[in-house]
Amino acid sequence: MARVKLDRIDIRILRDLQENGRMTNVELARRAGISPPPCLRRVRALEETGCIRGYHADLDAEALGFGVSVFAHVGLHSQAEADLTAFEALVATWPEVRECHMLAGEMDFLLRIAAEDWDAYQRFLTTRLTAAPNVRLVKSALAIRSSKNKPGVPIELLDTLEPADG
Repeated sequence: MARVKLDRIDIRILRDLQENGRMTNVELARRAGISPPPCLRRVRALEETGCIRGYHADLDAEALGFGVSVFAHVGLHSQAEADLTAFEALVATWPEVRECHMLAGEMDFLLRIAAEDWDAYQRFLTTRLTAAPNVRLVKSALAIRSSKNKPGVPIELLDTLEPADG
C-alpha cells in the first residue's frame, strides 16, 4: 500500500483526532489553524483514503469485568494461504480475541484475548482455540500489568512532506 501524501495540517488533524476522537470539528479546525469547512473536508478525505479507519471509546477492561489479558502464540500445522485465512476467519468470530496478528518466525499468530478470569480463559483455550482446525500449538502468556497501551501510530514521527496549501 502506497503511503498517503500528508501536509502539516493533515498531520495535526490526525494527531489531535488520535488523542481525542470526540473533538468537535470547530476545535479541530482551531487547533489546525484553518476554518471548520475545509477542516471537515480534510477529515472526510482522510477517512476516504483509509488514514482514519474509525472512532471508538477506550474502555476499561477491568471495570467491565475482564480482569485477565492473555497473549497466545499460535502455531498451525499448515501455513498454506487457505489455512491461514480460514484460521483468521474463525478467530474473527470469537469476541474474546481482541487482536490477531500473523507473525513471521516460529509461531504463526499472536492473539490478545480478554477474559473475565483465568478459568474463563482456560475454557476458551480448551473448547475453542486448541480445538480449532489446523491448530498445532498454543503458548499462553498472562499479562501481569500494562504500563503502556497507546493505540494508533507514532504520528509525531511523520515528516511534513510539503507546506499546507490551506
